[in-house]
Amino acid sequence: MPAAAAGWGGLYAAVQVGWAATGTRVPWTEHSAYPAPLQLLLAALALLAGGAAPATTRALSRTARYAVGAVLAVAVPVLAIGATGLPIHLVTLLALAGPESATGLIQVLLDTAGAVLLLLVAVVYRRRLRGDCPRCGRRHTGGSDGPLNHPAAVPAARPTRRLAYLLLGGLLPWAGVKTVWTLGGDALGVSAADWRRSASAGATGLARTAAAAGIDVSVLAALLGAALLAGLLHTWGQVFPCWTPLLAGRRVPRLLPLAPALLTGVPLTVYGAALTAIAPLIAVGVLPGITPTPPFTTASGVTWMVAFGGLAFTGLGLALLVAARSYAARTRPVCAVAAQG
Repeated sequence: MPAAAAGWGGLYAAVQVGWAATGTRVPWTEHSAYPAPLQLLLAALALLAGGAAPATTRALSRTARYAVGAVLAVAVPVLAIGATGLPIHLVTLLALAGPESATGLIQVLLDTAGAVLLLLVAVVYRRRLRGDCPRCGRRHTGGSDGPLNHPAAVPAARPTRRLAYLLLGGLLPWAGVKTVWTLGGDALGVSAADWRRSASAGATGLARTAAAAGIDVSVLAALLGAALLAGLLHTWGQVFPCWTPLLAGRRVPRLLPLAPALLTGVPLTVYGAALTAIAPLIAVGVLPGITPTPPFTTASGVTWMVAFGGLAFTGLGLALLVAARSYAARTRPVCAVAAQG
């Protein structure tokens, strides 16, 4: 991981400097882009983080340890914020609509890769400083390259399941409005015909086909998230069930459900929390109202949809994080020597 993080740091810095030097537009949001000074700052941070990663495997002085820890503590959140657009890009790609911006997609992927690599480096570094095994996190004698013992498949504790499904309920207002439109009804001042027409405009691939049939691709993506959540909470997410050909009875690799849960749960939570905070501020007049654009006809309708979206994204994101934390603890392997001890 340290070597991979160092390679990522050099690649990330080269890309950012190249974009800044050529004036390439890299969108941050729909109407804003990364300024060149910020790209150069990100390049410098990537170089520092890439240099700090290999240093975590060496014996360092107290000052150097603090410096390495500080670099990782700054780099991981910054990159995680940059990765918040990953779910949106994934939904677009799954709908076969193609990326809205190639540079925007590359930026998000680079931020995501850096956040994951540096977070893993930070976890292992913390274990080393505490004298624990860098692989399993337990304190034991012997090396850390021996066989691993994997725990038996067990479901999440009942309180964890209840909390996760309660958080998943945040999808209901948002999905309910989309369902009303799908069934041909009116909601928030928007008719089903206007919604379908707006969803089809500019859409391609599966997104256009689904919109023409009155199906919202984002709702389908939310259903995939709910299925992932169920796998994290129950045993069929740890051992392939009997209906999976060639894989039935085999252990599910931990990162197969954990990676998508974390990579979508964190951005969804951050994005949803921002929407949840903005909506009431708009409603009470602290922030200016949002000018309605088709298919919306009123500012209040847009505000309600922002609030519903905030509840949906925050709820699904937090539910995935709660389930992922439980899954990681229940499936955490232990070095055989530690288990015997």
